Formats: sequence, structure tokens, C-alpha cells
Amino acid sequence: MTDPLAPLLDLADVTPALTAARSNVDAALRHRALRRKGGVVAAEVSLRCAVASSALEGHAFAREDVRAGLVTDPVLQGALRVAEALGGLVDLWPRAPRQVLARLHVLAARGVSPTDVLGRPTGGAPGVPERLDALAALVTGGTRVPPLLLAAVVHGELLALRPFAGPNGVVARAAARLVLMSGGFDPRGLVAMEVGHLARQPEYVGAANAFATGTPDGIRSWIRHCASAAELGARELTEVCDQVG
Repeated sequence: MTDPLAPLLDLADVTPALTAARSNVDAALRHRALRRKGGVVAAEVSLRCAVASSALEGHAFAREDVRAGLVTDPVLQGALRVAEALGGLVDLWPRAPRQVLARLHVLAARGVSPTDVLGRPTGGAPGVPERLDALAALVTGGTRVPPLLLAAVVHGELLALRPFAGPNGVVARAAARLVLMSGGFDPRGLVAMEVGHLARQPEYVGAANAFATGTPDGIRSWIRHCASAAELGARELTEVCDQVG
């Protein structure tokens, strides 16, 4: 059976970018602080990722204000709920991704979108149901490409489809992290991918739009951006580990 994503590995610079990102992430995950204070590090990374994901939706707030509980913005609160829930959704994701996407949307869009649309695809780009089914087929075993490549495709496709009402980006970024966690690239969800995306926000937006065109160059630019975000996320993890000691 032909792997539908395998040809993406032949795009210029994609495989070296994925390899470099994996090397940087593996090095960060060996930090000695994770053996002694892994829980503290995980909580801090989760907070930083939620704040960054909210900012990428146009709802930016100072991290220390969020930490202090001073921000009640519903998009930010949804991003925090999503970040907290990821660990409990890892096992379900590879078996029932459509169910997990619905759950992520309920968490992300509560207080933002009408109650009757929470967890339900409501439109977006043409052919949304079929494309969501195709995406689910990839997640449930339809490809054997590296997890970071699959995460990039899941992330980019959800951004392009915008299947839900409200903060689709929060859902898309969370789904990408679940791919990395369930695929063994980042089992504990410690790599601050959202921070990496935010650090290169103009590139994030431009590359996502390029991916949506479906052209080889557009897809390649998006994958390379995601690989760069993983490297930056690994750097953020190392920074947190150094601070925690």
C-alpha cells in the first residue's frame, strides 16, 4: 500500500530539516532537570504554549498576568484548558482523532462560539467532511512518515480547512502536538511548539497560507517552518530546564 505522505520526504530540504529538528529535540529531552523536576518543567511549558497559542489567535497577553490569574479572555482560557487536557487525550488520538478534535474544540471555544456548535464541524473550506475523514485516516495508521511531518500536515490542513467555529488555530496546534506526543517525537509534550510558531509569526502565517495552496513549494515551506518551530520549541524547553535547575 502506497504511503500518501511519503513523496513529501523527497521535497527539497525537507528530510534534512526534519532530521535537524529531531536531533535538537532529542538533546533538549535529555536535560538533567527533567529527571528531577519534570513536573515543574511540564507545567511551565504548558503555560507558555497556551499563552503563545492564544497570541497566534490575536489574543496576546503578558505571561505573568496569565500566571497570576488576571486574564479572563475566553480565547486564552480555552487555550489553557486545551493545554491541560492534552495528556489525557494522547492514547485516544491515534484511535479516534475525529472524537478528539471535537473535544478540543469544546475546550477551546467554550465562551467564544455558540453552545450548539461546540465540537461540530460547521463549514469552512469546500469538502470539509471528506478532508477530515482523509486526515483521520492518516492519523489512524495511514502513513509511516516521521511524526513531525505528519504533525505538520495535520496542523496545516486544519488551518486551511477551518472546520470549526471560533479558534480553529488553537485546535490545529493542539492536534499537531498530539501527533508528536503519540508518535514518540515528544512523548510528554515538553517541546514548546507554539512558542516556536509565535517567534516566527509572519513566517507561520505565510507558510500556512502557502500550504493551503497545495503546491509542492507551498507544502515544503510549511514543513520547513514546522521543523524550525520544533527547534525553537526545543530551545525554549532548554531555557525552562535551565531556569528550574
